[in-house]
Amino acid sequence: MIKNINLKDLKTIPNILSLFRIALIIPFVIFFLNENYIAAAVAVIISGLTDAFDGYIARKFNQITDLGKMLDPLADKLTLIAIMICIVILCPIVLPVVAILIIKDVVMVIGASVLLKSDIKPPAARWYGKIGTVMFYISVALIVFLKAAFNYENPILSLVLLGATAAMMIFALIEYFLIFIKLKNNPNNSEKE
Repeated sequence: MIKNINLKDLKTIPNILSLFRIALIIPFVIFFLNENYIAAAVAVIISGLTDAFDGYIARKFNQITDLGKMLDPLADKLTLIAIMICIVILCPIVLPVVAILIIKDVVMVIGASVLLKSDIKPPAARWYGKIGTVMFYISVALIVFLKAAFNYENPILSLVLLGATAAMMIFALIEYFLIFIKLKNNPNNSEKE
């Protein structure tokens, strides 16, 4: 897969949106740590919207690239990690749930690396992975909004929201693991996955 990456692919709109999402992490963290929660929430919402649009644009305008298949999940993972760290700073009780999410993402990166090392293309994101990401964005936006707008913090609500998100992400991890096993056992099916 690495051999197929072309730097001109950086100029496609979906890949520019993925790079924008990565760059957006810095202002999000700055806003959040300076307790400008409204601006931080706006950054998360913009990141979530661009995440939805990059895949749509890639499919609609035939701009799916190997680089995009790497950039999109990388942007997702980096954004999620930054958000999780900030949420733990705001509400330390959610640390166990965040640990589950981090473990899931690390396992997925390792799986993708193993596939790449075997010269097997990792699969594109699936609906269950995207739903887990959207659930995380919604949960975080709600937690941050309640803190910013009403100075309301409810650790139980945070645990419920992030717990449901963790359950969806664990489901996604299991589904991706099954795809990983299939691809390792039969690498020729990588395009059909």
